[in-house]
This record gives sequence, structure tokens and C-alpha cells, in this order.
Amino acid sequence: MGIDIVSASMDEALDAVDNSIQKSGSMHIGVVNAAKIVRMQSDPDLRDNVLASDIIFADGMAVVWASKILGVPLACRITGIDLMYGIFSRGDTNGYRIYCLGATDEVVREVKNVVSQVYPGVRLVGVRNGYFTHDDEQMVAQEIKNAKPDVLFVAISSPKKEKFLRRWQAFMEVPVCLGGRGFIEKITGKVRRAPKLWQDLGIEWLFRTIQEPRRLWRRYLITNYRFIKLVVQYRLGAKPS
Repeated sequence: MGIDIVSASMDEALDAVDNSIQKSGSMHIGVVNAAKIVRMQSDPDLRDNVLASDIIFADGMAVVWASKILGVPLACRITGIDLMYGIFSRGDTNGYRIYCLGATDEVVREVKNVVSQVYPGVRLVGVRNGYFTHDDEQMVAQEIKNAKPDVLFVAISSPKKEKFLRRWQAFMEVPVCLGGRGFIEKITGKVRRAPKLWQDLGIEWLFRTIQEPRRLWRRYLITNYRFIKLVVQYRLGAKPS
């Protein structure tokens, strides 16, 4: 579908993160699931911002299944949330400096407590809520740059996070940037994640819909249909419509 998704294991992904930190590199990690791929078909700005990532992983099982149907099988999925936990775990050992951007003031305050207890080896060099305007972006980027993190987690919704990272990544000089809505809430336990069986079956979307049915049922119903249609069109060699 024109998206260069990397086929890698979680250990390989974490090795790439560590390598970028050790070499003071600049790596923007993108993740795509079925919903984002569908949105990318009709939103060229989002598509350009996602494709500007230095490395892209499959965030959902639907993407892994689609890769097999299309004859370019991925080894496994690497979700943004699992990668985040892996980075915190390695950071606990290696002393990563981490900055968390996103969520509410109440949640980011709780992040400090959770990280200090669960990952005492991590240096949390900054936290900030995700409610800022376009005019505030330079100030936010300057705050992050001054904190000199090794890793920046941007837990705000698409396409705001992709646009922010594309505009300010080079300026902030952060070795590793990873975005994903809900990252910070999951660290604090404010948002429950689907049980592993549901994850393995590729129905995390259903778990989320059960939690918030009035807000999500229509979105997932339409998105899943469009993704299946898109995969079939590519498989048959037809031009997507």
C-alpha cells in the first residue's frame, strides 16, 4: 500500500532505539494500524507525515494479516504501547532520559509517581500535558530541547502528533521520538488495555468499543469495512477507490 513497514522483532526494534541513543542519532518511529492506513488514503497530509518517519512498525494484527494476504509478510506486529514499555524497561537498566508529552495535568503528575516506583533507573526529565495550540508549539519544542531527553513520547492524537514531530524533530535534537495516543494513560492505569488473548486475536478494537460503545462503535465498523475493502482491492490489483 505504499507504506514501508519494517519487519522486525521487538528486540531488534529496541536495539535500534538503543543504537540511536548511543550515537546521538535522530529517529522518528511511526506506527500504523488499520484505522490509520484507512485515513492515510484520504488525508494526504497525514500520509506525508507518517511516511516522513524514519522507521514504521505494524501496530495492529490486521496489518500483519494484510501483509500476508498481499504477499509481503511481516514477522510480527510491534505496537507502540509495547515498544514504549520495552523502552522504559531498557531505560531502567541503561538510565535513559525520557520526556512525556500528552494527556492531562492530572495524568502527567501521576506518571512521575508510577515511573519512579516501577522504573527507578529511568530519568524522567520532563512531562507536559498535550493541550497546546499551534502558536505554542515552538515554546513546547524549546522546553523539550532544553530538557535533553534521549526519548520523547508524544501521547496526543493523530494527525497532531505526526505534524508536531515532523515540524520540530530536528530542532529538538531528540535521538528517539515515538508517538501514540493513550500511551501515558496506560502507564498510569487510567486506560485499561485489552487482555493478551484479545490482542493475539486482533480484536483490541472490540475491547475498546465495549469500553466506549457510544463513541467508538460506528468508527470501528466503518474503518474495519474500509480496510478490508482496501486489502481486497490491492490483492486483486485494482485501483483503490
